[in-house]
Amino acid sequence: MTIPRLLVVDDDVETRGMMTQFLRQSGFIALPCDSEATIREQLTSGRVDLILLDVMLGDENGVEICERLRREQDVPVILVSALSADHHRMAGYEVGADDYIAKPFNPDLLLARVRAVLHRAKRSSSLVYRRSVSVFRFAGWHYDAKRDEVTSPQGYQVALSRKETALLKVFLANPHIPLTREEIAAALDVTGAGHGGAGEGSGRAIDVLVGRLRGKIEADPKDPELLRTERGVGYVLAVDVAVEEST
Repeated sequence: MTIPRLLVVDDDVETRGMMTQFLRQSGFIALPCDSEATIREQLTSGRVDLILLDVMLGDENGVEICERLRREQDVPVILVSALSADHHRMAGYEVGADDYIAKPFNPDLLLARVRAVLHRAKRSSSLVYRRSVSVFRFAGWHYDAKRDEVTSPQGYQVALSRKETALLKVFLANPHIPLTREEIAAALDVTGAGHGGAGEGSGRAIDVLVGRLRGKIEADPKDPELLRTERGVGYVLAVDVAVEEST
């Protein structure tokens, strides 16, 4: 399962840090940014599913940034601002913002609005994805999601448990993105793999599950080349993933 990758854009260090931490604890990949330049760096370097953009961004204006971004791409944008009058909200919607949240806000409200915008974005492309059952190719390996089959570079099938398959899907959906144990546990909990969300216990369970998956797909599980340990973070699928529609 793809873990949504969000940008938290605010020039206030404390606010940016609190929002980033809260969203990470809620199961998202949240990356802090403080300017239009850092937004564009993240857009260039990897997938971005939603941008939380402060309107009063130091010398920059979040509404103007949103307008420029909207001319180039359709990544969802939620504007966040202490300016809550109707004409401020309308200015945001007129440049293409998907939602507008006034400060101060309840964190649970923020979470609900983020999930709602992500859900709308997913529904807008549902006709494409409804018929698309993907095949993933990585480092010579082949995973057919329609048939739920994993094939090695040598051409033989490898049997994975339900939990191992769910874990593989999380990594395949997020190649080259370091994932914390908490993020992985949250994603597996959504898929029904039964790890029950973040926590110390689930972290140890993730380590065991990664070890089992390594034992089946790594040439040398003690010196892994595919599922690498990212020191101080967690794990990362360190190879490119090609995706195509299953026949």
